Amino acid sequence: MRVGWTVEDGRWRLRLRLDPAEGLTGTVTDGQRVVLATDTCHIRLPDAAAGGSGAGLPVTASGPAPAEPAEPHGDLRALAAWTVAAPWTAGRIVFDRPISPALAEAFREGWGIDAGPVGEDPRPAGSRLAISYSGGADSAAVAAILPDAPLVHFRRVPHPRVPNRWTHYRSDVLAGLARETGRDVTVVESDLEFLLREPRPGYPEHHAVLAGAVLLAGRMDLGGLALGYEIGSRWLGGGRYVHRFTPDNPMWSPHGRWGRLFAAAGLPLVLPAGGISEAMTMRLALNSKLRDQVRWCLRGDGAGPCGRCGKCLYKELIQAAVERRPLNTTITADRPVARKWQQPPPYGGQEMIEYGCARVPGIEHTPFAVAAGHLKATVESTRWLERCYPPAVAEIPRPWRAAVEKVMADEFGFMDEQDVRRVESWGRR
Repeated sequence: MRVGWTVEDGRWRLRLRLDPAEGLTGTVTDGQRVVLATDTCHIRLPDAAAGGSGAGLPVTASGPAPAEPAEPHGDLRALAAWTVAAPWTAGRIVFDRPISPALAEAFREGWGIDAGPVGEDPRPAGSRLAISYSGGADSAAVAAILPDAPLVHFRRVPHPRVPNRWTHYRSDVLAGLARETGRDVTVVESDLEFLLREPRPGYPEHHAVLAGAVLLAGRMDLGGLALGYEIGSRWLGGGRYVHRFTPDNPMWSPHGRWGRLFAAAGLPLVLPAGGISEAMTMRLALNSKLRDQVRWCLRGDGAGPCGRCGKCLYKELIQAAVERRPLNTTITADRPVARKWQQPPPYGGQEMIEYGCARVPGIEHTPFAVAAGHLKATVESTRWLERCYPPAVAEIPRPWRAAVEKVMADEFGFMDEQDVRRVESWGRR
């Protein structure tokens, strides 16, 4: 694979050139099969000269930060490109600028990839932590944990050559809500999701949502990137993943292939909510100043979430459980978006299905009735999901660990030995 960036008017255009041994079908880190639709995409960064949210230079205790580098460090250019190109790369990748020996070693050790050319000095880490902010409950919870951190929001825009087959996705609404938070917000626009012909428009790798933040890291003096992944995604094999305890999660553990690569570029991945459940991120988000801007639905308009998609149903179960009220949905068990809950477990995000089924009044009259019958969860059997898993705090880089630890202690408390065993035996029962 050969990749190269060209830049014009703040628009960073990436081109992929496959080697003869590489095909259009690739595999994402989590095992998803993806098919390439086109060989170019772009990322539009805000104009630093124009000022505005996130565009200006940071200020430190000793005065203004050093002037922004003329362009991103070679390691940052390479890392941003890799979040897009990784699924299709076999054996080697050639970047358009030299990278540091440290980054080349992270490619070799974590991926078995020969990356180069090598010849750049290591990138000095910055001093600030930015939050990859989607506007959902998990990223809003992280924003509440770190009230002074700048937010970087990724917005999908159309691709000039690839038809948009997902026109109901309201990226304009989500970006507007991010701007309404009153926080320091940088909106990065990109058409990189249209690189995929299959399964649908989406990120080539989950980490591609960070590509704009990576390219901005020098300008923003960033020394880390925080994401909203919680205990299910980090430690319990959540979503479509492996449904077991995953201390060596290749996507989100600091010692995983992605964690080591980002750290080598001076941008360690930070999961401030990695020790708590989605129910607790929901509670944090809804009790925060960002409550009115929280939106996990990708289809809703300015009036609110659509209330008809599978994600709305799942998040409604969690919110109803947190608020100890009946489910408020028009979705019935015979709808396709509820089909998975009519089957026996295991379920993606099963810890939250157990939590919701144990707490929502009248669950037997909802689309989760069958799941509740299989799981037989109780308030007591799911109480561990209201506390923080201590190793998640221990893996947060030291500059931000104390602030996160205080919030975890004050808001949730930490799991005892029995709770910890529940986490570390997940998937074996």
